[in-house]
Amino acid sequence: MNKIEVSAYSVQWAIDAQKAGAHRVELCDNIYEGGTTPSIACIKLARKNLQIELYVIIRPRGGDFLYSDIEFETMKRDIEIAKEAGVDGFVFGLLNIDGSIDMERTKELVELSKPKKVTFHRAFDVAKDAFNALEDIILCGCDRILTSGQKNNAFEALPLISELVKIAGNRISIMPGSGIDENNILKIKKETGAKVFHLSGKKTMQSKMNYINENVSFNALGQSSIPEHAELDVEIIKKVVGIAQRA
Repeated sequence: MNKIEVSAYSVQWAIDAQKAGAHRVELCDNIYEGGTTPSIACIKLARKNLQIELYVIIRPRGGDFLYSDIEFETMKRDIEIAKEAGVDGFVFGLLNIDGSIDMERTKELVELSKPKKVTFHRAFDVAKDAFNALEDIILCGCDRILTSGQKNNAFEALPLISELVKIAGNRISIMPGSGIDENNILKIKKETGAKVFHLSGKKTMQSKMNYINENVSFNALGQSSIPEHAELDVEIIKKVVGIAQRA
C-alpha cells in the first residue's frame, strides 16, 4: 500500500494530518529553517494524541549538516529523551566537510536510535555524490532516505529518484519529498516506483489580531512575522491520501 508521511510543524498540525488520513508524521519545529528538533513538550503531546507513527527530526539548528561536537552531543541527548517519550522513529542526516556522508556519526546515531527506525533526511540532497551517498547510508543501517532528487522539487528530479529506487531495491526505502501534491503524486509514483511519499501540505494563515504593529519584526529577514503563519491544509492531505490509496 502506498503511504503518506506529513512533516508537521506543530502538535495541531500533526493531529490534523492524522485526521486527514496520513500514515506517519515527522514532527519538526521552525518551518522557515527547514525543520529543527521540536521541544519535548511537543513530542509528548503529539505522542499522546497520535495513533499513527510518530517520527521526530533530530536537527539542532538550521543551515548545513556539518555539526560541531556539542551539536552532535545535543543530537544524541535529543534521541535519548525522545525515545523515552515513545516515538516510533527518528529523522536526521550528517555530512562531512567534503559533502560525503558522515558515516561514523550516522552509525552512532542509528545504534542509539535502536530499536526505533531511522530516516536519513534531505541532507542527502546536498551530498556530493548521490549514488555513493546511497550506499553509505545503507551501510549505516538507515531504513529510509527522504529525497527531492537533489533538486528543490521532487517533480523536477524524477529520473534520479527513479534510478535511486531501482538501485536501492529492498535494501532501503526511497521516499520522494518536496513539492508533492494532489496534482503530481500519480506521475511521481508511476515514474519512480516509490511507495511512500512525503509532503507538508502547508497553507498560509493570516493573523486574527485586530491590531498589528508593522514596525516590529520577529524574524531574521526583517519582515513582520506577526500577520501570517503556516498551518496544515487538511484538504490537500485528504486528496493526496485518496489518490495514493487508489493508485
